[in-house]
Amino acid sequence: MPWVRILSGLVAIAIALAMTLLGGWYFTLGVGALIYLGQLEYFQLARAKGSLPATKTTLILSQILLITATLAPPLADAIFPIAGTCICFYLLFQTKLASIADISTSIMGLFYGGYLPSYWVRLRGLGAVSEVNVPLGGYWPDTWQLQHLPQGLGITLLAFGCIWAADIGAYTMGKLIGRTRLSDISPKKTVEGAVFGVLGSLTVALIGAHSLGWPSWPIAGMSLGLIIGIASLLGDLTESMMKRDAGVKDSGQLIPGHGGILDRADSYVFTAPLIYYFVTLVLPLLPG
Repeated sequence: MPWVRILSGLVAIAIALAMTLLGGWYFTLGVGALIYLGQLEYFQLARAKGSLPATKTTLILSQILLITATLAPPLADAIFPIAGTCICFYLLFQTKLASIADISTSIMGLFYGGYLPSYWVRLRGLGAVSEVNVPLGGYWPDTWQLQHLPQGLGITLLAFGCIWAADIGAYTMGKLIGRTRLSDISPKKTVEGAVFGVLGSLTVALIGAHSLGWPSWPIAGMSLGLIIGIASLLGDLTESMMKRDAGVKDSGQLIPGHGGILDRADSYVFTAPLIYYFVTLVLPLLPG
């Protein structure tokens, strides 16, 4: 089983890096597939609790939202409430009267499974228009120095590195020295593991902020590292809470040795919009 877990993890990382490097519609297609599969798992959890969400409608609207985020990112914020209205409209005219749980799980599926992950497309797309050298809006690097990559690619790779460092730091140190339970939601997580996870994110963020030449890089790096370290932990705990409520160990069995898409992507859900707004709103305000 450990070798199966390692092999499937390496394949997943290779695919994720390839679609991230290419960007454009390649990245959108990859994120779209993850959103689709992740939402199927989420709605399976919702149905396990007796809810009857608008699954197909939400799946379609989430893909429309993702395409909008690729073509015109600011319009995605307008598509989200429109999509929510369409979901409620659909549930309103079902033969069986929809419950509050049906409505709320549908909207949560759109928000958690579609809207928040779409920020990865926005983040990767920063500055990408002028860097296209592959069909379908793609890009293949001619240098591997972080500071010379397109803005969106460099920041996305840095964000992934922070999340990976947080996951590895939390898992490794939690196993070695973890003694204090962090939360009853996920009994295996420890305070010690969480602290080292955040420290791992901080370390990578500081190195990345310096490499990218960000203004006030120590402040920017520490801020980004804290944001990603804490948000990835909260994403993990949120998914654990949903699984615990549904009475399942894993959200699915798609990835051998790892479980489902949500089990592997939970750390990425809340981080994307926070990173995007940090880079676009906060970073320009820092002194040079």
